[in-house]
Amino acid sequence: MGRLIYGMNVSLDGYIADADGDISWGVSTEELFRWWLEEEQSMSLMLYGRKLWETMSSYWPTGDQAPDARPDQVEYARNWRDTPKMVFASDCLPLDWNTRLFTGEAVAEIRRLKKQFIGSIRIGGASLASAAMRAGLIDEYTLVRHPVLVGGGTPFFALIDRYIHLEFVETRVFDGGVTMGRYRFAG
Repeated sequence: MGRLIYGMNVSLDGYIADADGDISWGVSTEELFRWWLEEEQSMSLMLYGRKLWETMSSYWPTGDQAPDARPDQVEYARNWRDTPKMVFASDCLPLDWNTRLFTGEAVAEIRRLKKQFIGSIRIGGASLASAAMRAGLIDEYTLVRHPVLVGGGTPFFALIDRYIHLEFVETRVFDGGVTMGRYRFAG
């Protein structure tokens, strides 16, 4: 059975984007970027909501061709294209790069995918992750906290109707005071 992981860059006050949808405050040092690359390389499948898909697909399909691309960015772009992806959206989007569109009921499909895939599945996008969180499908949370307060916007955590007990797994500090915390569903 697959393990569903929700991990993103998060402001210190708990947001993945500010009120205007800006994520530029989540500056990635080479050390942090390399860590994200290694995380993504360990995934069997990537699940995206529409907004995150639009953000990722606007750069990474050709990110390895940028004249100033570092070797780790080239590797990330290639891994991104090669990793199977599913986009959950209500209408057809331009898709390519090993990607399928799913327009049905997201929670049921995520439950099915967890049974079908062996290994780790990354879920991204606040709305999609919120639905999976409320359904109790997320096995692991990875928060990469940046030392910035954005004051509002898109929260990392959804409103839930019950406690979700987590077990601390690990923490790591990166350059610039960025900290990663990993937590598993404790049941």
